[in-house]
Amino acid sequence: MLLAETGAPTWSWNLLTDFQDMWSYPFMVNAFRAGAVVAVVSAVVGWFVVLRRQTFAAHTVSAVAFPGAAGALLLGFSAVYGYFTLCVAAALVIAALRGGGEHEESALTGTVQAFLLASGFLFTALYRGLLEGPQTILFGTFLGITSSQVTVLTVVGAVVLAVLALIGRPLLFASVDPQVAGGRGVPVRALSVVFLVLLGAATAEASQITGTLLVFALMVIPAATAQVLTARPALSLALAVLLAFAATWLGLTAAYYWPYPLGFFVTTIAFAGYLLALGRRSLREVLGRTRAGAAPTAKEVIA
Repeated sequence: MLLAETGAPTWSWNLLTDFQDMWSYPFMVNAFRAGAVVAVVSAVVGWFVVLRRQTFAAHTVSAVAFPGAAGALLLGFSAVYGYFTLCVAAALVIAALRGGGEHEESALTGTVQAFLLASGFLFTALYRGLLEGPQTILFGTFLGITSSQVTVLTVVGAVVLAVLALIGRPLLFASVDPQVAGGRGVPVRALSVVFLVLLGAATAEASQITGTLLVFALMVIPAATAQVLTARPALSLALAVLLAFAATWLGLTAAYYWPYPLGFFVTTIAFAGYLLALGRRSLREVLGRTRAGAAPTAKEVIA
């Protein structure tokens, strides 16, 4: 079900009226509240994911969210609990595999990921009720999020951010140079395990907006865009949060007025921002080379 199917609303270009119209529906209020929480948490965790080059791990955790949600619905529970259970479990498995070397870790992670995806399709086949699920789980929706689920998201998000605030400084050191960090007594291995658990929780949150296939839209793209724009850690992190927040709220607004999936809008807006950032960097490099070529050399100045 698409947001625009709830009453064929029309965009008026009067922002006050348009937002009053959207927020007259409780499910849209929940959507924007949950979106704000998910955007902030995903951007902060995703910033470390990009910095640590763990996008494959993030992809694996997001992929197993699908069988988690399908299995929870099959057992009669909310998909939210399935997202969190299997995402965190997958993060712990990846953490346990990291001691076997990069090649072995990738092979085992890919094997487990394939098996769990197959299990997800089995769960959807076994489910006999009304399952908006395969499309909803894969591409996201906000219509099913209740006030109690927003509360769950807020509590989980607050815990994730609180833990990151506690370990942020040593985690940044271990992410930039793990060998030196380990030599100075930083518990690199323990930090990696804790971060993967936080990644599982953040992925479970983001999956409810973008779906399990498009979770990178909030987990990776804003962080990658911010790190293209600036190398300053604090500014880059703040930009990632701002970009994720903008992509989520603009995506929700677009999905309310136009009959296309929410995940498509969120992903497209985030991707457009990434392309603009790459274009800005390329333009600056071209201008820098042009100015360097036009500047007189020392010999030319002396002559």
